[in-house]
Amino acid sequence: MPLVCLTDFQAHAREHLSKSTWDFIEGGADDCCTRDENTAAFKKIRLRPRYLKDVSKVDMRTTIQGAEISAPICIAPTAFHRLTWPDGEMSTARGVSCPHLEAPLPRPFSTYASCSLEDIVAAAPGGLRWFQLYVHPNRQINKQLIQKVESLGFKALVITVDVPKIGNRRHDITNQVNLMQNLWLKDLGSPETGNSMPYFQMSPIDPSICWEDLSWFQSMTRLPIILKGILTKEDAELAVKHNVHGIIVSNHGGRQLDEVPASIDALTEVVATVKGKVEVYLDGGIRTGNDVVKALALGSKCVFVGRPILWGLACKGEHGVTEVLDILKNEFHTSMTLTGNINASPFQLSRLIGKKGRK
Repeated sequence: MPLVCLTDFQAHAREHLSKSTWDFIEGGADDCCTRDENTAAFKKIRLRPRYLKDVSKVDMRTTIQGAEISAPICIAPTAFHRLTWPDGEMSTARGVSCPHLEAPLPRPFSTYASCSLEDIVAAAPGGLRWFQLYVHPNRQINKQLIQKVESLGFKALVITVDVPKIGNRRHDITNQVNLMQNLWLKDLGSPETGNSMPYFQMSPIDPSICWEDLSWFQSMTRLPIILKGILTKEDAELAVKHNVHGIIVSNHGGRQLDEVPASIDALTEVVATVKGKVEVYLDGGIRTGNDVVKALALGSKCVFVGRPILWGLACKGEHGVTEVLDILKNEFHTSMTLTGNINASPFQLSRLIGKKGRK
């Protein structure tokens, strides 16, 4: 039976993965209200299509941070891909780099990748790679990581700001021993004994990081710095003030603080605040081509997709990753055509949603 939409991949992946792995991927914080609202909020938005327009040539291309991509659909940085497939992030990289996807799609890789950065780059040498950083309390480790990703040709540094500590993920607490016993970090080095350690012991996150520390990161690199996890106009204003290059509106897939706004509901506030001074992106809840159109119509330059990439990886490895992206791109093309749009620019799509566009 063919898998024809992302929820098909979700159901198929659940059948293939252990309970502890599924709980790790799908789990949210506390009661999972925000996790569930991320997808539900999209369904409350209605599109306003226009007809009798020439839509014979739809152009899905866009640019982010100056690089052209084939569609405004990118992969979000997620941890431990080897939980779902033996080659982990190497297969993800190959799946995103499939030639028929045309122009490269940005693929941020996580500090908590389960493959070394060198192996990921070797698996798919081309493409547009970003690095997502969880800030370590040891500045020297942060510096080493930044220098490494620069030397490997990564094009942007994504600093995650919404994890001063790990959220209260109840399933992970229950399953911790079973889940973590075979997970090792590859890029934070290993103890002098030569034995790797579980990531909870090995990679603490700095809870003291604040806005003033951004200048230190800016002094360390010429890479554009993008902040992931912004949800409010106040933090959006500070991001602009501190000269970052981009904002990813995100609530971490509902895995950090529960009962915060769905990403799509926070997007408008952030876009209105930055007034085009920095690029704004969105992750959280993207499941269909219609969702992509809605995010762009509300001002996002592109969207980042997290869990569905892991579903594809769990089902078919790199081919599953490619299929998930193909489905989203094809659905997005259909949604653009049926709404009367031939250009993926947020400005062009903004008229699709008005006061009557929300249910």
